[in-house]
Amino acid sequence: MLRINDISYSVEGRPLFEGASATIPAGHKVGLVGRNGTGKTTLFRMIRGELALEGGEITLPERARIGGVAQEVPSSDVSLLDTVLAADTERAALMAEAEAASDPTRIADIQTRLADIDAWSAEARASSILKGLGFDYAEQQMPCSAFSGGWRMRVALAGVLFAQPDILLLDEPTNYLDLEGALWLESYLAKYPHTVIIISHDRGLLNRAVGAILHLDERRLTFYQGPYDQFARQRAEQRAVQASMAKKQQARVAHLQSFVDRFRAKASKAKQAQARLKMIEKIDLVAAPEEIARKVFTFPQPEELSPPIISIEGGETGYDGVPVLRRLNLRIDHDDRIALLGKNGQGKSTLSKLLSDRLPLLAGKLTRSNKLRIGYFAQHQVDELHIDETPLQHLSRARPDVLPTRLRAQLAGFGLGADQADTEVGRLSGGQKARLSLLLATLHAPHLLILDEPTNHLDIESREALVEALTAYSGAVILVSHDMHLLSMVADRLWLVGDGTVKPFDDDLEAYRKLLLSADKPVKTDKAKAAKPKRPSRDAILALRAEVRKCEERVEKISDMRDKLASKLANPALYDEERVGELEVWNRKYAEVMEGLDRAEMLWERALEKLEAAESA
Repeated sequence: MLRINDISYSVEGRPLFEGASATIPAGHKVGLVGRNGTGKTTLFRMIRGELALEGGEITLPERARIGGVAQEVPSSDVSLLDTVLAADTERAALMAEAEAASDPTRIADIQTRLADIDAWSAEARASSILKGLGFDYAEQQMPCSAFSGGWRMRVALAGVLFAQPDILLLDEPTNYLDLEGALWLESYLAKYPHTVIIISHDRGLLNRAVGAILHLDERRLTFYQGPYDQFARQRAEQRAVQASMAKKQQARVAHLQSFVDRFRAKASKAKQAQARLKMIEKIDLVAAPEEIARKVFTFPQPEELSPPIISIEGGETGYDGVPVLRRLNLRIDHDDRIALLGKNGQGKSTLSKLLSDRLPLLAGKLTRSNKLRIGYFAQHQVDELHIDETPLQHLSRARPDVLPTRLRAQLAGFGLGADQADTEVGRLSGGQKARLSLLLATLHAPHLLILDEPTNHLDIESREALVEALTAYSGAVILVSHDMHLLSMVADRLWLVGDGTVKPFDDDLEAYRKLLLSADKPVKTDKAKAAKPKRPSRDAILALRAEVRKCEERVEKISDMRDKLASKLANPALYDEERVGELEVWNRKYAEVMEGLDRAEMLWERALEKLEAAESA
């Protein structure tokens, strides 16, 4: 287990931890939560041994491997699959040594260890993880240099998941995933065989993937059993009890103090007054729970327009004249709340750009209301803010005729107080930058608000505030997000983007989640009209053929090891009485290699069966 015992640590004189302690049992899945800036990422660095404690100690299991996603995979010519396979350094080293080893004893040792770590199924496991994170078989063979930084972050995540460290530390892992990837990660982490600690503001992840919450607050750590919603209820109850106790104590102290104030000067009551003063001093005051400033968003309300505000008939759109989406027949009314579903690369951002007039219609008919104003928020816009300017300067450029006092009030309405208003954007936190971008997107009271991953860098309180603001907002909303909680609270219509078009998804989000996690099982089936199973794709068949070849090569390699050991055992000198111990060792090695050969042949047969079934489908 992981023990955090009475630790203390400060940054630039500001204490982050003072006597903090917690014990995390082995194999537990734990969500690390707390307000931004309290020291969650710092705690990860201390667990990894990157920072020296000022007091206390952190005790890890002996020889425990700690893993996490430190940075994106560098651009290189190495394929995604090979990059992930290399993340398991022990397996990679053993495989390299097996290629060059000639000593039968060492060969047998390598073979035994490879069998122990299930090395023969490594490529299939790595491929499955990459697929879950959004890479198909063809993309897995491509070099890392073919992908952007965000996608290489997914490869880095795949690598650490494949390596399966004993303690897995993940810091906001869903920030660079889409909804499909986030849901797959939830399912994967719930079944992860070792200890996991996740820093996250995603309530869905904290409710479905973890079984305990580690809360960092007031420089202390508190361990709660149960998922996030259970923690939130317990925390609210504790705060209510604490507030009640503090109120009663304050009333008691006030009553005693009033007696002292009235009778201190009277000789006949002096002793009683002194006694009450001592009683006040002995009371161990319970501090009232700190009232956290409510983080709110204030969206201006647009005037109502006649429906529909946007209508598309037989539409096509794409880039450089090449259609990405076709057969678009869509209608948006002024009060719609629509969530766009679909895997990355299917066209969600393309549709958002079309609706926001950032892409042209290549064919068909698109009608917009004459007075329609559209607000558009996307993560790349956060990155495009002017880092050498203040939020107030950003607003002054957008609304030059408005007084600075009014602009400051608008910034305050998005949680950016006086200090942040005059701070250069480059020095703001990710959440503060996101708030500024949301303010700029809604500045002119849009009738349609298009939000592409608005919750990245927002903490849980800010996400709840965003839900409330969108609920109160009277315009239409198009939402793309990996946050299932946000989608479930805001959206009342679902559009599925895929196969080059956009169609309504008639079921709910939970049905969509189950559909993604069981790809072979449709949401609804008609037993009377059950369709013939779909033939596997060309990529899937190519992957199966490659697996068969690798299994065959593995069997040949182990067979060579067996032959070398058999030659060794055929040496008559080995059977001399004084070499009985050595003979036992070689016989044991031979038995281990034969066991490995049986396993390799079994995997080969299974791969052949899968390939035959796929080709005959």
